[in-house]
Amino acid sequence: MSGCKSNVSKGDEEMRYEYKNIIDVAGVPSKVVPDDNYEINPFSDMGAWQAYHLPSKKDKEYYGGFTGPLYIAEEYGKWLSKSFNVIRIYNAADEKEIKLSECKNFDIAYYPGILVQSYDMDNFKLTLELRFVTNRTALVTTIIKNSSKNDLSLRLNWEGELLKSDTASLNSLPKGITAKLNNPEGAEYEIRYPFEVSTKIKGKGYIISSKDSIAIKPNKEYVLNTTNSYTFTKEEKDSEDKKLEDILKNPSIYINENSDRWNNYLNAALKEGKEKYNIAAVKAVETLITNWRSPAGAIKKDGIIPSMSYVWFNGMWAWDSWKQAAAVASFAPELAKNNIKAMFDYQRQDGMIVDAIFYNKNGDNWNERNSKPPLAAWAVWRVYEETKDDKFLEEMYPKLISYHNWWYSFRDNDKNGIAEYGGTIDPKNNSHEEILKAAAWESGMDNAVRFDKDYGVSILENRDKEGKALGYSISQESVDLNSYLFAEKKLLSKMADILNKSEDRRKYEKEAEYVKEFIQKNMFDSEKGFFFDIDIKTKKPLTSRGMGPEGIIPLWAGAASKEQAEAVKNNVMDSAKFNSKVPIPTASKDNERYNPVKYWRGPVWLDQAYFAIEGLKLYGYEKEAEELSKKILENAEGVNEKGKTIRENYNPESGEGLHCTNFSWSAGMIYLLYRDYLR
Repeated sequence: MSGCKSNVSKGDEEMRYEYKNIIDVAGVPSKVVPDDNYEINPFSDMGAWQAYHLPSKKDKEYYGGFTGPLYIAEEYGKWLSKSFNVIRIYNAADEKEIKLSECKNFDIAYYPGILVQSYDMDNFKLTLELRFVTNRTALVTTIIKNSSKNDLSLRLNWEGELLKSDTASLNSLPKGITAKLNNPEGAEYEIRYPFEVSTKIKGKGYIISSKDSIAIKPNKEYVLNTTNSYTFTKEEKDSEDKKLEDILKNPSIYINENSDRWNNYLNAALKEGKEKYNIAAVKAVETLITNWRSPAGAIKKDGIIPSMSYVWFNGMWAWDSWKQAAAVASFAPELAKNNIKAMFDYQRQDGMIVDAIFYNKNGDNWNERNSKPPLAAWAVWRVYEETKDDKFLEEMYPKLISYHNWWYSFRDNDKNGIAEYGGTIDPKNNSHEEILKAAAWESGMDNAVRFDKDYGVSILENRDKEGKALGYSISQESVDLNSYLFAEKKLLSKMADILNKSEDRRKYEKEAEYVKEFIQKNMFDSEKGFFFDIDIKTKKPLTSRGMGPEGIIPLWAGAASKEQAEAVKNNVMDSAKFNSKVPIPTASKDNERYNPVKYWRGPVWLDQAYFAIEGLKLYGYEKEAEELSKKILENAEGVNEKGKTIRENYNPESGEGLHCTNFSWSAGMIYLLYRDYLR
């Protein structure tokens, strides 16, 4: 019973089957703890904390199983198994195994929202489908269709084995098996069948057997649905158990819901006339949805993490969240709203939004020593533009005002209405170096040239009227920060108008005009034709530190004069400065400290590129904006190419993808460029 042909079982109405293996998720884990940048790309959905992969063509031993799973043990990824549940099929008459590994023509594919394996044997076709049906459970559908003219009698087994160094323990259940995990205590990974099975455990491995053989008439199908669930606590497991009963009783409802949801994502995301770049758009959607996490531990609402495939990125960051929300609002608006709200759940009483939240509030990764650039109002406004949800706007408005005011209470050292980056009163902010690090983190540009210690950046204490310490500022007023704050004032004014708060509207319009005039007067160097951070005392531009994308943000915000915008445009379009193969490096190419592969000292971060392109468009340079957009999607490695991932940043000269894989805000910016600029 070997020899084959293949085709995926699919409905013609489903768009997703047009987009096969846009991201390569194939591979077999070899160890429990992945490398920092995970060796295999994950597939996840619905905010689940586990992910799956496919066997590659060479991984014949694992045909018939979905490899992994990868599970997030609170804050760090682990692989449970090479493939935890692999089907084995036997001829019931002679007990001879019908080996899938002998199939010559087969199909193994990742489509948006579903993994599919298909094997056409001599007498039957086997199809396996894995899709998520809740935020804790994936459903595996096994379909065996008798393609012969005779009755078919088969016996089914499933087997799996924990990776050798895994500390989990296996326990048999009447209808399956569970792996008891230890992060946290009470965490479990369970496979459940809709009927009782025979389970034999030997060491770290198991074999599950169906108690009866199956008989399939010619041209008929045998269909089996099983669930794979990862839960953190007993309370989660008890809640999920109730859902599993219904899932296994009514699987078609959940299968159809998955299909409808993904069709809705793609119908909303893909735009007519932009088919040349649809691969980039679909890849962006897949990346953002795989990086969606649901409430667990200290995380109270759904949101998007930077990357499920990088060791340090299984939490939510503030300005990542704002950029991700602005993008997913187009096709998953409720997720966009919740991503914003997840960060505001931990807004401090003083108004500050903290840098990063994780599963463990008191863990090492949780960070309150700094905030992040103020793009929250922009994110809320983008969501509002997509949804016209007045209640969401009304809910967020006072929180946005509190956060906006925080910058002037805690980060305006000389009280001139112009803010600085800095750090909080925090045990980790215990030296000049550590506070400067926090300030650079607060800018989002962690190791940017403009924050180099040897430029003489000073740390200033911020105190209230009674002399109480409030935190720290660095000795420069940053042009990007104050451009973001200018944009926030304009957006808060718009929100106030919608919410019938006329006094607020006038207040923020007046404040915005002041900040705009200040930026134009003090932060622009006419000789360089560019905007710069300024020294807090002299109010002179710090031109010796060279140009970076922070000097383009006044265009995005609308804070530049027309003449200033033209001068900045000329710098942006100069191939010796910012118009590289992949445009908008994080230090101008003529900056003496430019390095094309060193994080924020040269590599292209797509949020900054997007803001630059938005700024060009705002000032009427639409041709230039489209030119730069095309260069990004066509020259950034793998963005519009099947198989490769969206990266954290890119080499501006070669286009090589750098650092983290499957990076969310890059995906968000790629989607927005696709939506707004390409044709």
